[in-house]
Amino acid sequence: MWRARPPAYRGVMSTPLLTRRDQHLGAPGDGGGGRGPLVLGVLATAVLGGAVALALAFLVGAVHTTGGARTVIQTPPVTASSVPAGTWVGVYRQADAGAVDITVQATTSIATPFGTRTAQETALGSGFVLDDRGNIVTAAHVVDGATSISVAFENGMTRSATILGKDNASDVAVIHVDPAGMTLQPLPLGNSAALAVGDPIAVVGDPLGFDRSLSTGVVSALDRTIQAPNGFQIAHSFQTDAAMNPGNSGGPLLNTTGHVIGISDQIATGTNRFGGPSGSETSTGVGFAVPIDLVKYELTALERGQTVSHAYLGISTSETANGTAGAMVASVESGAPAAAAGLKVGDVIVAFNGAAIANGGAVIDALAASHPGQVVKVTVRRGSSPITLTVTLGTQPAQAPSS
Repeated sequence: MWRARPPAYRGVMSTPLLTRRDQHLGAPGDGGGGRGPLVLGVLATAVLGGAVALALAFLVGAVHTTGGARTVIQTPPVTASSVPAGTWVGVYRQADAGAVDITVQATTSIATPFGTRTAQETALGSGFVLDDRGNIVTAAHVVDGATSISVAFENGMTRSATILGKDNASDVAVIHVDPAGMTLQPLPLGNSAALAVGDPIAVVGDPLGFDRSLSTGVVSALDRTIQAPNGFQIAHSFQTDAAMNPGNSGGPLLNTTGHVIGISDQIATGTNRFGGPSGSETSTGVGFAVPIDLVKYELTALERGQTVSHAYLGISTSETANGTAGAMVASVESGAPAAAAGLKVGDVIVAFNGAAIANGGAVIDALAASHPGQVVKVTVRRGSSPITLTVTLGTQPAQAPSS
């Protein structure tokens, strides 16, 4: 989470995620094909002081007073009948009642020259209503380490929330509020598999603490691989140029019919001219979302407080030495399913259960479609000879092994 004092999982990574070549797997990959050095930051935001939004409004001139006369320009009110179907005005009016603001209090440990101390911090995120029972979807990193959670609705009502379940491997959580006395407006879930580059989308959330904000853009790319809070990889994420900023984390991405097709998760913050982080953790027009199709099958389990399991191979990969198709095994975790099956460093994976493997990202995709305990055939090129190995996939650990 992007906070004043980040917890163990830092949203702003010190390694270039999108171009990282060696990645620990439950799912290995090449980071989605990006070429320039990028830094990803998750999109919850810290509350650093009182009246931040008002102060910013004065700085940019949004609040203006003079000693002279004022000219007031009146416009006719927008009514339901005046909002054409399929417009962003219509989408926002439909989504506004189902989007929520999330405020989290959390305790974190801070290392100082005088030892470790704990500190209380406040962070902001977004989310959306899943059903009329009081269940709400957000990003797992928004509520990670929370000691209290407060949810604010469009009608001004605020309720405390508890965590029903969360999955740090896909960065999704379901929290719950008491729905008594409220008329909740769930947002309908869409289909992210149908997305195409160029499709228009909208983001609703609380960027930099400015609540109920809408930004629009398009799907910039599909099948990106981003890093989850547990250090493994999230497959099939998509990229957008719709503005995302700290505070948008966990909020919905919507298509033109108002269906949720993704959850706001991370942004690329770029580099400065010296090759280091730019220092900016605001929108660069390169944002990433967790696809709703990845989330949908987990929601029932998370609502019940059950643990969601993911397939695990236990290797990291890199590009092949000569640029040919395949994923080179860069490391094999001791005792992992890959080691038990006989995979070795230097092997080039060319097929997974009969499907061709073009690169490390394809191995991530294959694992995302598999389940723990599944027996699969992995074909590797070892020297000049192809070898097919039988692997019984394991369960992804709670945290990726350190490099």
